[in-house]
Amino acid sequence: MTLTAALARDLLAALPGRVGPPLGEGELAYAERSYGIRFNPDHRTLLTAGLPLGERWPDWRDGDPDRLRDALDAPVDGVLFDVQENGFWLDSWGDRPRRLTLALSVARRRLADAPRLIPVYGHRYAPGLPESGLPVFSVVQTDVIVYGADLADYLRREFDLPTDAPAPSDASGSPVRPPSPVPFWSDLL
Repeated sequence: MTLTAALARDLLAALPGRVGPPLGEGELAYAERSYGIRFNPDHRTLLTAGLPLGERWPDWRDGDPDRLRDALDAPVDGVLFDVQENGFWLDSWGDRPRRLTLALSVARRRLADAPRLIPVYGHRYAPGLPESGLPVFSVVQTDVIVYGADLADYLRREFDLPTDAPAPSDASGSPVRPPSPVPFWSDLL
């Protein structure tokens, strides 16, 4: 589902905490250029409706650049940590090299092809792809979980926001509609 500006404003109004002025197109372009990222259309719509502020929200306007870079690097760094420390390896990467330095080199090359994950809140990430309706992931090393089938679903679930029409879910609260697959990151689910 594509996030509309009206729905984004409603979701932001229902969030606990402060919401700052919306990011302008120039601010979004500056953040994308500065950090080598691309906000997906839904994430962009949310940020142009208002900028959530607080400890766990990335501040794309006035945030500490080192903290933003760390948050952007965390998903890839976490996978590399698990390759190094926990023997993680995907079958699709082929045979794992015996030497750790080679294994890390292969993993880095494979991760370079994966879509960049952009922090939404804490360790919740939206894929930086040019598509709407993408899932929001919780990412801690190779522990990847879908936290929402799309950005609106994620915000409703994370913050227990009211909705006129609840998103369909199963008994565990998981979305019934399967999330759109995201290269590499969906392989970790």
